[in-house]
Amino acid sequence: MEPKRLLLRPYAKDPSLDLHAMVERYVTYGHRLEQHIADTARMIWDMLDRERTVIFEGAQGALLDIDHGTYPFVTSSNPVAGAACIGAGVGPKDINEVWGITKAYTTRVGSGPFPTELDGPLAEELRAAGGEYGTTTGRPRRIGWLDLVALRYAARINGLTALAVTKLDVLSGQETLKVCTRYRGAEGAEFDHFPYHQSVLHHARGEYVELPGWSQDITGCRSEDDLPAAARDYLAFLAEGTGVPVVLIGVGPGRDQVIWCGKGAERMPAAVAE
Repeated sequence: MEPKRLLLRPYAKDPSLDLHAMVERYVTYGHRLEQHIADTARMIWDMLDRERTVIFEGAQGALLDIDHGTYPFVTSSNPVAGAACIGAGVGPKDINEVWGITKAYTTRVGSGPFPTELDGPLAEELRAAGGEYGTTTGRPRRIGWLDLVALRYAARINGLTALAVTKLDVLSGQETLKVCTRYRGAEGAEFDHFPYHQSVLHHARGEYVELPGWSQDITGCRSEDDLPAAARDYLAFLAEGTGVPVVLIGVGPGRDQVIWCGKGAERMPAAVAE
C-alpha cells in the first residue's frame, strides 16, 4: 500500500494565510523579541553577588503541585517554592526567605477534595464579597472555612518563613468564624496531619474551632492596631496554628489596602513607607 502524503501549500485565495507570509511575519516577531532575550540565570547570579534583593514569584497553589498536591486534581508542574531554584537556575542556599500567600478563608477552582467547603447562603455571601469568580471563565470558585491542616502542610513543603494573609475584609460582618484544626475520616478517626492518600482525603471532613467575628469595616485599616481585637486574634490563631508569622495583611483590593507588620514592616519598600 502506498503511504499517504501530506501536501502543504499556500492558501492562494487569502494572502494573509499564505504559509510563506506567515513564516516571514513570525521571523519579524522573533527579531523584535531578540533584544529582550538574555541569560537570565547569570543576571540573577550577578545581582546576588552584589547583595541585591531578588524576588521569585510562583504561580498557582501548593496543593496543585503535581507531586505534592491533591493528585489528580493538580497542575502539570511544581508550584512549590523549591521549584524556583530549578526554574531560575539558582541553588537552595540562594533563597533565604519564603513568603507564602493565603486567603483568610479557603477557595478551590474545579473538582477535587475540599474538607472545609461551604454550601448555601453563607458560601454565596463570601463568594460575592471576595469576588471569587474565575478570571477568564467567570466560573464561581468553591468557598470554605480556613483550613489549618492544609495550610500547615503547605508551610512545611514550602519551608515558609512568613505569611501574607489576603482578603481579611471579606470576613467582616460574620458573628462567628470557624477554623479547621483537624480532619475527621470516614470511619470517625481524627487526625491533624494532611493525608498522604487520596482515598482518605476525599472522605475527610473538617473539625472546627469557633472564633468570634467582627462587624467593623476594616478596609481603611493601615496598621495592626487599627484592626478590631477579634481580627487580630484571628490572625494570631492562624500564625500559631501554622508556626509561621504573619507579615502582610490584605484588607481590600487596592494596592494601598495592605498592612505591613512584624518582619514585613522591616521589608516595606521605601515607596510604600513614604
